Amino acid sequence: MHAFRKAVEAADVDGAIELLADDVVFVSPVAHRPYEGKAITAAILRGVFRVFEDFRYVSEFDGADGREHALLFKTRVGDRKLDGCDFIRHDEHGKITEFMVMVRPLSGANALAEAMGAQFDRIEREARGG
Repeated sequence: MHAFRKAVEAADVDGAIELLADDVVFVSPVAHRPYEGKAITAAILRGVFRVFEDFRYVSEFDGADGREHALLFKTRVGDRKLDGCDFIRHDEHGKITEFMVMVRPLSGANALAEAMGAQFDRIEREARGG
């Protein structure tokens, strides 16, 4: 089991954040541009921990090189159920360098976009250390 999955399943947001490389690139399922760097990615993860309810990983797939992983999950945002996947790539030290999330259906993605948008000022403050 991937260390990120273990941390998330233990509700250990700090443990999950510790696995991020300083130059991690996060690709959101609801934003048009990637986010670069550990500070903003960590703040987004904290926000996701606040928004997702009944989160659980249901399957995991590893790439041939051992550095790519796909973690399938189910969760809820308000009354909307979501299916999603965390695509993770890490470096030779085990630090996550690329983190892309995809979710479905559209109604769930819209609920996620609304919930994350409502707290994005807080996320940006957290990313700046505030």
